[in-house]
Amino acid sequence: MLEKNQFINAEITGITSEGNGVCRADGMAVFVSDTAVGDVCRIKIVKVLKNYAYGIIDEIITPSPDRIIPDCPVYKKCGGCIFRHISYEAECRIKNDIVSDAFKRIGGLNPEFEDFIKADKISRYRNKAQYPLAVIDGKAVCGFFAERSHRVIPVTDCILQPEIFHDILETVLEYINSHKISVYSESTNTGIMRHIYIRQGTYSSEIMLCLVVRKDISRQLAGLCRNITKKFPDIKSIVMNINSEKTNVIMGKKCIILFGNDTISDTMCGNKIEISPLSFYQVNTVQAEKIYRKALEFADPSSDDIIVDLYCGAGTIGLSMAHNVKKIIGVEIIPEAVENAHKNSLVNNIENAEFYCGDAGKVFKKLNITPDIIIIDPPRKGCTPETVRTIAETEPKKIVMISCNPATAARDAKIFNEFGYEVTKVCGADFFPRTRHVECVVLMSRVEK
Repeated sequence: MLEKNQFINAEITGITSEGNGVCRADGMAVFVSDTAVGDVCRIKIVKVLKNYAYGIIDEIITPSPDRIIPDCPVYKKCGGCIFRHISYEAECRIKNDIVSDAFKRIGGLNPEFEDFIKADKISRYRNKAQYPLAVIDGKAVCGFFAERSHRVIPVTDCILQPEIFHDILETVLEYINSHKISVYSESTNTGIMRHIYIRQGTYSSEIMLCLVVRKDISRQLAGLCRNITKKFPDIKSIVMNINSEKTNVIMGKKCIILFGNDTISDTMCGNKIEISPLSFYQVNTVQAEKIYRKALEFADPSSDDIIVDLYCGAGTIGLSMAHNVKKIIGVEIIPEAVENAHKNSLVNNIENAEFYCGDAGKVFKKLNITPDIIIIDPPRKGCTPETVRTIAETEPKKIVMISCNPATAARDAKIFNEFGYEVTKVCGADFFPRTRHVECVVLMSRVEK
């Protein structure tokens, strides 16, 4: 039996979906962070449970061939990128295994696994970032929360974000500090500035700067708006979002436009897309286009088909397929996103798309239609049992799921399988290079009775 503070020598033989390396000692699995498959390490045991243990690296005796020199000085502190110490090829192998393992182990399924969709760009790929603020040594700083905490790690130049985000952040921070605008404290529920939130159109380069505050400080921010828009002409919108609640939810419900428009525009799959502060929009545009093309390939619709797009966000998935089908019907619970979806269909002269606001399963039930294909892009927690049942009972020919969580995708696919849908194809995709996250696209076809 392993004991705390014991040292062992072991080889890392696998990586978990959380990014921890796995080795075995005394018949127990030991999980060790910041390791790579093939590492032979001297490991200090730091926690022992009934069936497994946790360890930390004391010494790398023989490094894995997958190891590289990390290119970010704070990645261990912020915890956002867990694969910065291994090659991108190794990362993709791990993520592909996570997808296939989920469907085989959790779903008990054996579909055809298509080639993993890799990213062409593994840095500077995000079009959105949200930075919490804090006070350190008497000055306002911003960055990211350390993993499993609300302690801010100061970062203004994350390698995942566009370089211009760094320049904008530095300008905003300088203004906050020089004008002595207070920073919000979660513990005391005092202070004003909560988050700095930036979005940029990948193709348009248009930027939205959103300042999340506890109360209206429009007058105090007027000088910032004048200065920053002169310095960065790509800023087309500055929004003040008011969140006065004692909560860890980032955005409040009220937005006040301080400069420019209430949206910025971008292009996805050939369609012009309007993006508001509160609307959902995929943060890696190029990879989203690849995934949507795979979803369209799996759906393989005819011109007479009706497609229902559940959890549709700003309508990007459905609108990318609109020219291939008779009708698109989108359902989304966020009102601002539905409004954006309506605008996006109008601006692209798409007349065969309708969008409804509400819970996916409940609204879909009320529509009382018989779609040929259903596209679902659920949140990380997956579909509710009611939604799965409602979808299956309408008996579409095909269901295509785009998921950001292979575990819940496999769980839901298993339930669909019990309702008479064969899970025929699965394709893993890397949406967030260097992080633990991995997506998948799933094709389910109704088995004829």
